Amino acid sequence: MSQALQGKVAIVTGSSRGIGRAVAERLAEEGASVIINYSSSPKQAEEVVQGIKAKGGTAAAIQADISKPVQIEQLFKDTKALFGKIDIVVNNAGIMVNSLIGEATEEQFDKQFAINVKGTYFACQQAFYHLKQGGRIINFSTSVNGQMFPAYSIYAGTKGAVEQFTRQLAKEFGSKGITINAVAPGPVATDLFLEGKSQDQLEGLKKANAFGRLGEPEDIAGVVSFLAGEQSGWISGQTLRVNGGFI
Repeated sequence: MSQALQGKVAIVTGSSRGIGRAVAERLAEEGASVIINYSSSPKQAEEVVQGIKAKGGTAAAIQADISKPVQIEQLFKDTKALFGKIDIVVNNAGIMVNSLIGEATEEQFDKQFAINVKGTYFACQQAFYHLKQGGRIINFSTSVNGQMFPAYSIYAGTKGAVEQFTRQLAKEFGSKGITINAVAPGPVATDLFLEGKSQDQLEGLKKANAFGRLGEPEDIAGVVSFLAGEQSGWISGQTLRVNGGFI
């Protein structure tokens, strides 16, 4: 593994498991010092930290509820206190609660928008305050936005918002030499995604892409690593569909 991110400092929100964990581990392998952000899983977060350290990397865990801007602000302050600067922000934290329109609740709506939209937006705001020339912001959307799936309307709506402010903020961040992009995974074999799905459902999802398999967290982490590096400096305001030809 190269050390393309040597000397960089990265925050990865929601990185105690799943795709966020794979992203944090990949950035650490590339040489970055990584903050493992978590909301309610300190044990898992510490396992990620210790795994990175065991491979010679640098990491620390910081608790923050991304739905609360005051805690996002503290997350950035604590990161700078530990590592002195921030170069890369990966807004991975998010939730998905699927409901048909006739069954959706206000609580489901508000919680998903609070974490997926408000959390990502105000983390971008903190990135605007703290990142310098050459900084990188990577937000998370979903390839569901290119499909029409029953019960996904609220979740897809949150990610549509993320894609739009990723695009609309590009010139504001560009004035400071910072790129902002989004990745939009298709179905990825995480514990959270696999939960509650039948084998028939999973087989159908595998057949829906070009390679006949589900994505793996490492497939997404590789693209995030590219967007975090120097070679992506002429890409901004874009959403990359990372889905194996799913749409």
